[in-house]
Amino acid sequence: MSSALKGHLAALTANVVWGLMAPIAKIVMVGGLIGPLVLTNLRVFGAAILFWLFSLLQPREKVPAKDLLRFFFASLFAITLNQGSFIFGVGLTAPGEASILTTSMPLWAMLLSAILLKDPVTVKKVIGIAAGAGGALLLILSNQSTTSADPNIHSSILGDALVVCAQLSFAFYIVRFRDLVARYSLFTTMKWMFTFSALCLLPVSLNSLVATEWSALSHSEILSIAYIVACATFLSFLLIVIGQKNLPPTVAAMYNYVQPVISCCVSIAIGLDAFGWVKAVAVVLIFSGVYLVTHSTPKRDQVAYHKKQLEVLAKRQAQRNQNQNKR
Repeated sequence: MSSALKGHLAALTANVVWGLMAPIAKIVMVGGLIGPLVLTNLRVFGAAILFWLFSLLQPREKVPAKDLLRFFFASLFAITLNQGSFIFGVGLTAPGEASILTTSMPLWAMLLSAILLKDPVTVKKVIGIAAGAGGALLLILSNQSTTSADPNIHSSILGDALVVCAQLSFAFYIVRFRDLVARYSLFTTMKWMFTFSALCLLPVSLNSLVATEWSALSHSEILSIAYIVACATFLSFLLIVIGQKNLPPTVAAMYNYVQPVISCCVSIAIGLDAFGWVKAVAVVLIFSGVYLVTHSTPKRDQVAYHKKQLEVLAKRQAQRNQNQNKR
């Protein structure tokens, strides 16, 4: 399997799993025992434990202090700021407006790639991102019901700003820390990132964790939490790293638009929504946008990019072998 195909499959699967997380998270939080902050901590703490356990089965990699510091900042942007800003932002603004603002992530990735990596902003790329954003907005807006809206929930500038901050922070992680991610194995990367994120979140959430009535959780809530931790966090972040290693940042970010498609499909499957021409147009726009952005880079530049990635991976493997020989 080529590195590009591996990256596309990984990014697609991760966003499919994330798309399924929204309705499953509602099962957990509808009872009121688990709030957004506690659920976020369960994701981070649970994933950190899983990454450390699986890393014990892998060859040990020595991480110098300067890279540990970079892992700390990577975790800050990818996990702590991203999830923390989004949770508090959703609490201050309307859910529908928050969903719309999440479509800005690929745009931020494109702009940051142009500024930090000198990645060219092509016409195809701009049209592709616009098409994907338009499709995502169509899906989100078609699912908004004025009759079911909570009149007590109003949008606010602070809430909107926090949701945008969440998208910007994750886009910055995808662009700025691509070289760090390529240097180490999946489990080394994730175990340090989730460990640092857990340490940052613990002081904020300790009281909420202690006050939670864990014994009152139902079997469906426990299974839903297990899915969120094992699949929507542990597995998805592994897949995102694979996508990040094998795809340009803007292409990897474009798969963010798959999430509303999956949420829409789940709603239709369980009878909460119906499929119509608006949703059909939205799906076509989203996948057309992904296609355009994927093919926005000239073939020779794509070959050069993937050749560079292979060289990085080969260098990392050689370093691993050298470390093992020293032992």
